[in-house]
Amino acid sequence: MEIIMEKNQECIIKIEDMSLEGEGVGRLDGYALFVKDTVIGDEVRVKIIKANKTYGYARLMEVITPSPYRVTARCPIARQCGGCNLQELSYDEQLNFKRTVIEKNIRRIGGLTDVSVQPVIGMDEPFFYRNKAQFPVGEDKDGNIRIGFYAGRTHSIIETPTCFIGAPINEPIVGAVREFMAENNIRPYNEAAHSGVIRHILIRCGYTTGEIMVCLVINKNKLACAAGLVDKLLALDFSQLKGSELMKGSWHISSIMLNINTKNTNVILGNECKTLWGNPYIEDYIGEVKYHISPLSFYQVNPVQTRKLYQTALDFAGLTGNEVVWDLYCGIGTISLFLARQAKKVYGVEIVPQAIEDAKQNAILNNIDNAEFFVGKAEEVLPDFYAKESARIGRKLTADVIVVDPPRKGVEPAVIDAIAQAAPKRVVYVSCNVATQARDAALFVEKGYRVQKVQSVDMFCWTSGVETVMSLVQQNPDDIVKVGIDADELAVTKAESKATYGEIQARVKEQTGLNVTPLYIAQVKRKHGIIERECYNKAKSESAKMLICPTDKEKAIEDALRFFGMIA
Repeated sequence: MEIIMEKNQECIIKIEDMSLEGEGVGRLDGYALFVKDTVIGDEVRVKIIKANKTYGYARLMEVITPSPYRVTARCPIARQCGGCNLQELSYDEQLNFKRTVIEKNIRRIGGLTDVSVQPVIGMDEPFFYRNKAQFPVGEDKDGNIRIGFYAGRTHSIIETPTCFIGAPINEPIVGAVREFMAENNIRPYNEAAHSGVIRHILIRCGYTTGEIMVCLVINKNKLACAAGLVDKLLALDFSQLKGSELMKGSWHISSIMLNINTKNTNVILGNECKTLWGNPYIEDYIGEVKYHISPLSFYQVNPVQTRKLYQTALDFAGLTGNEVVWDLYCGIGTISLFLARQAKKVYGVEIVPQAIEDAKQNAILNNIDNAEFFVGKAEEVLPDFYAKESARIGRKLTADVIVVDPPRKGVEPAVIDAIAQAAPKRVVYVSCNVATQARDAALFVEKGYRVQKVQSVDMFCWTSGVETVMSLVQQNPDDIVKVGIDADELAVTKAESKATYGEIQARVKEQTGLNVTPLYIAQVKRKHGIIERECYNKAKSESAKMLICPTDKEKAIEDALRFFGMIA
């Protein structure tokens, strides 16, 4: 019998699972309910706030019997903020949950059933670990300055006196900027009117050096009373604040910057930076390697765990000192230079010219002379290099190890083809999105590789994010098992691996009665790193407003993508 649920209806359910976003999942006679702020094992009373045909959303009203894994959130505004969606789940159980998510993705999306996933490497002290914070600045209805974080799926700013995953230096810096704005009548940015001055406060810090960068993102080309800001920030005393386990010095401001962003956009940073005081960068270390970090640099946010992550990548690379290594999404050279001390030669490739300039400077900074960097697309640079070198020496030259650490969308098929052509003995794949990593692993297997090891590192404690390192090795011809698939099975396999927009729309309509547009489907696909084209995702002009997929339709589209085997 089909169960019918209605909005505002209350019921009691047992939370049996958790979604990738950290929502608890319970069922009532087969009807799935997604409930924020619940954990596996909770028995709860909930009120339905949205009811679709086969699933709905509910608000937690009462925890009747708490799960043995439930803990009290350390942050008093964890529910309103939503940034740490696992704060009420014990830390050990978070690590188990993340391992399960990885296993499911590799099995369901990658189709790989014989891969062993090691326990996630956690933190001894999983608080106050982030070396970067971006605080939006706005105002309430009475014109009062608000600085904090956006509430989940909104642009409403939640005041955040203390962030328990951020660096301890953030709170006094935010307070100083707030005072500076009030004293000099400098208004926060108004997103709706595209007016005001201060858009964001970006804070970066070195957990080894103690260096601090404060960068204000402004809606102007210059900041009035900037000298007063510098004086106020330099007057701060950080001597009583706890440093990190890595720190060799003490907290001190070494860079005060402006970032110019006058566009009507929700992108945080503009392309232009100006130095108000000190250096245009801070310095920090990963292991023994020093890096210059600017406002625009990509740099891992958890320095304690980054050392473990990169050491895992180094271990998986199996370097003896004789290998040529390629790092195909090298950024400012963080992984490249970390590996260079154990390799014969390292080549880094990155499409962003400024990042390559930073990588070259970081190599000079560390007296590393066996690293070379190229600006360009990996799928063009890599085959061009080996074609020229093979022609020069008169025989086919192959790579030893290739490392990839792509953005969330994963590795482009053309890059996978280029890697296969270079025929490295080993590929080390570092990823912050295990769904796209699993998808790409299946493509590498088609190219003659097998997944040897998978190790995850908890870089984002108290959130559902996790970073995963995968080792793929060349298979010997005798190791490859060929599986026969008849025509009917092949048709089903293709249908499950990739559905058209029309098929996804039809599935959503059939299951929920909702109409979804290709734009909404494209947004959800991009969220999971499987979008194939740009046209649905960009407005035609800077000033154009783009509709954002509503939560109920997003969940319905995700269910359809799961049905077609496109996500876990």
